[in-house]
Amino acid sequence: MSHAAPGHENDPVRVHWYLPTHGDEDSLSSAGARRLPPGSVPWTGRRFGMDYLTRIVREVEAAGLTSVLTPAGTYADDAWISAAALAQATSRLKFLVAFRPGLLAPTLAAQMASAFQRVSGDRLLVNVVAGSDRREQLRFGDELAKEQRYARAGEFLDIVRALWEQDQVDYQGEHLRVANAALLEPRVFPEVYFAGSSHEAIEVAGRHADVYLSWGEPPPAIGERIARVDAGANERHLRHGIRLHVITRDTSEEAWAQAAHLLGSLDREEIESRQAELRTHESAGQQRLLALHGGRTDDLEVYPGLWAGIGLVRGGTGTAMVGSHHEVADLIQDYRAHGVSEFILSGYPNLEEIHPVATGLLPELRRRGVLTADAAEPPRAAHAQLVGGV
Repeated sequence: MSHAAPGHENDPVRVHWYLPTHGDEDSLSSAGARRLPPGSVPWTGRRFGMDYLTRIVREVEAAGLTSVLTPAGTYADDAWISAAALAQATSRLKFLVAFRPGLLAPTLAAQMASAFQRVSGDRLLVNVVAGSDRREQLRFGDELAKEQRYARAGEFLDIVRALWEQDQVDYQGEHLRVANAALLEPRVFPEVYFAGSSHEAIEVAGRHADVYLSWGEPPPAIGERIARVDAGANERHLRHGIRLHVITRDTSEEAWAQAAHLLGSLDREEIESRQAELRTHESAGQQRLLALHGGRTDDLEVYPGLWAGIGLVRGGTGTAMVGSHHEVADLIQDYRAHGVSEFILSGYPNLEEIHPVATGLLPELRRRGVLTADAAEPPRAAHAQLVGGV
């Protein structure tokens, strides 16, 4: 059995799922036919209905996963409102709410987090997204450059962390300022998930993150990044997570047949168009994912069991773990050996793909002792002494 990288042996393995508040999909092609299994919810229900999202969160909770990630962006419903509504349909499941710190005042965000904890029974996790593409940020009126966005994110977390822990906060930074800020009966503050590959991003993660997130590059590359992030954390202990798609079946042949089915929905013109658009993104992580496949449509298994076909047309998470339940569990253990303990997974479509995960992959991970009951909360990373007038 593989063991975790030094310093991460005691990090509990937690599995999360993705909540498609922008609409679910069974095809990689934006123009592809919607070939849904018999008995599935009609496509319009998947795209717009809270009934469909409620089905997903209940399936995820029944499977014993830790949380669902609610995305932030132009084409997703508001994560805070969606998660707060769906929390009422569940009792144990946590909600990993993604949001952009430049679009919320830090005191307001701290109030929202405290209110969410109160109405959900302390089931909030937060994914603080500094913003990876300037065009996307401009849609929301944010004109800061990438380096400035990460600097602002650091100031934002300075203030929010202080509000969760202190009676009154005064802060004067380059981008953010508050005076006499306070919360009414603050709750237990949520864990902070954070991502970014730049020096500025790693510095913010080192000061404030509980979990540092990466996209699905091969395990050795992830291990190198984890070592770099840990070195910059000033002896704070960060846990590490990864965002991946998954196609897991009883046999390897079935899983790869499904991957081929997804790839078969694409034509060359759509691939070339999307690749040209993705190459303009500012995100260094996005460019590394593009480099994994280089736009080719053959030989897309970039590491044993890691398939880059999704990244031909989709930004962000571009790789999937593909194989039998045994093979995917092997790959998870490989990531575990390189220091990863949190896995945020998704599928095409998300409702149907949770089933093989719940009935095949998770039992295999439990049998191996990789996945244990999520009874005890992981230890929090002690954050650095706050600066900037706090």
